[in-house]
Amino acid sequence: MMKISVIIPTFNREKFLSRSLESVLSQSYTEFEIIIVDDGSTDRTYHEVKKYLKDSRVRYLYQSNQGVSSARNLGVFVSSGEWVSFLDSDDEWDSRKLEEQLSFINEHSEYSIIHCQENWFRNSKRVNLPKQYIKKGGDIFRDCLYLCAISPSTVMIKRDLFERLGGFSKDFIVCEDYELWLRICVEHRVGLVDKALVNKYAGHGDQLSVTTTAMDLYRVRALAQMLMSREFELNLKNEIISVLVKKCKILLNGFEKYGNFKNYEEVRDLLSRFEP
Repeated sequence: MMKISVIIPTFNREKFLSRSLESVLSQSYTEFEIIIVDDGSTDRTYHEVKKYLKDSRVRYLYQSNQGVSSARNLGVFVSSGEWVSFLDSDDEWDSRKLEEQLSFINEHSEYSIIHCQENWFRNSKRVNLPKQYIKKGGDIFRDCLYLCAISPSTVMIKRDLFERLGGFSKDFIVCEDYELWLRICVEHRVGLVDKALVNKYAGHGDQLSVTTTAMDLYRVRALAQMLMSREFELNLKNEIISVLVKKCKILLNGFEKYGNFKNYEEVRDLLSRFEP
């Protein structure tokens, strides 16, 4: 049986971590290892985890706070599965998640990355996904330009692909997933299990999407890096530039409106460099 490495990064999520862990331990497919990477928690995270360490499939690692990219990368580094799945410590899986994705892999061996649909919950109430967030398969690079088209908790990726690309960038404190999916999807088609096998939770105030302002700054940096690091056919290059320019203008307007000029010069320089 194929072994799957499940990487769970966490930081001060004692209230939610057990829910995530239980959803992995209740999987119908059982040939997995769980690696919890505690990114410097100051709450009772270890107290919550300790009871699960009796299961030989569960490992716990602690590091000083270095961010979610570092935590995920460390988890992959010490893991041993041929395939890697990620689970955010406030999300949970359907009990068939691994089984369904492995079944897809067995039938479609040409894919090195797959994902699935998800359910969204806000303040414990289920909400409808906006149309643009419904997951797609195949060549989704263009979709990845506009938004984060793959959710970390839905993905399963071949270890050798993840390692070849260097994993998540530690330069991105947020949108690290957006940046990695760009690098992957520009070269690889993405498999899709068209079933909602993940419950994604929002509404708690400690989420990075809540505590971080101007998240598009990191998306703009990712787009600029991509444009400067590789060649594109003209139409696709122009589409990437169009998205970058639009995001830069929105950022600059926001900086001016709220008097936040910390990154103003950086964004203005990128706009002047790429605007047709």
